[in-house]
Amino acid sequence: MDGIDVVNGVVGAVFGMLFAVLFQQPLQDAWYRLRRRSTSAIRSLGRRDESAPAWRAFSLGPLQTSALIVEGDGELPISPETVHVHVLDEEVTLPPEMAGWRDEIAEESERLQAEGRTPLWNGPRYAVESLDISRTALEERPEVHLRLRPTDYYTFLAAQQLDRRLPDGATPRSRYLDPDEPLKAPAFLQCSLGVNIAVVTADDMLVVTQRSDRVRVAPGVWNSSVNEGLARHIDSSGRNAPDLHAVARRGMREELSLEAQEYSLELLAFVLDVERRGWSAHFYARLRELGSTDLQARMSRGVADRWEHRTIDFVPFRPATVVRYLLRDDRVHRWAPTAPALYHLALVHAFSRRTVERVEAQVLRRL
Repeated sequence: MDGIDVVNGVVGAVFGMLFAVLFQQPLQDAWYRLRRRSTSAIRSLGRRDESAPAWRAFSLGPLQTSALIVEGDGELPISPETVHVHVLDEEVTLPPEMAGWRDEIAEESERLQAEGRTPLWNGPRYAVESLDISRTALEERPEVHLRLRPTDYYTFLAAQQLDRRLPDGATPRSRYLDPDEPLKAPAFLQCSLGVNIAVVTADDMLVVTQRSDRVRVAPGVWNSSVNEGLARHIDSSGRNAPDLHAVARRGMREELSLEAQEYSLELLAFVLDVERRGWSAHFYARLRELGSTDLQARMSRGVADRWEHRTIDFVPFRPATVVRYLLRDDRVHRWAPTAPALYHLALVHAFSRRTVERVEAQVLRRL
């Protein structure tokens, strides 16, 4: 009997081992999957169908902006040949209930001049009638049709008062804008079109500036080192429509004293500030030879628009460093609306979307 018991014990042990090897882990895995599905089902009982707008402004953790990236993801530049700019003949006019606001600005400028102070120069500008996006037939590259109307700076300043009360108690924002249709707006509320450029030196330093207190719009905020509005009397020769790349090169010359042969230039995106209705063409410029020290020396010898900037920062152009800089306590709520999206797109262009988004997630987890 003892021998039989030993044999039975051995056989039982062997079968037990076989059962554990063949069935125990699969059973445990099945039990885990069942538990997980049950937990998910219980959690979903209290949920309802949710919807969200297809258009959302750029955000990065605690950094919330009103910049809507309308076209462009940063990875592939938008070719100049696929950007078509059309200028319409009829000039923008304000509605009668807003026309008096423009008169107030003109009177303010006259008063400043009479007092011997700097008046508000009423420069000729463009208003955006519409921006339409399509794709080329074969390569499916973005094709942009930008329709503009003539306007001026006084009209722009009047139209910026989007929350000022009209005689009936409404505001221009409530009367003329639909938050669910951010791309639809009358041209008289879109009298701002400019270029913003992320400039990176030859020694991999991103150039960031703080706007001067002397500028009329958004003084003291941090912004791209080159932000230039389109000017009809400068950017349109004869009856030709303006060229956005030429405007960007003008901005590089006037704000950083750089000539076209000293850098590469690529158009990354079209962006709309939905809060203030300002349009921007976002560019990336890479200096060929000038490092940060060289650029500072160049600027020390004279810059046409030096008065527009108060401070210049040079930030190492690496994803983690730039993202942490964007989220610094003394920066995160002091950015111009379109600047963070510009720097994100520039990083994506240089390092790839996958890399940048991974780094952004890592930085946000450590906050």
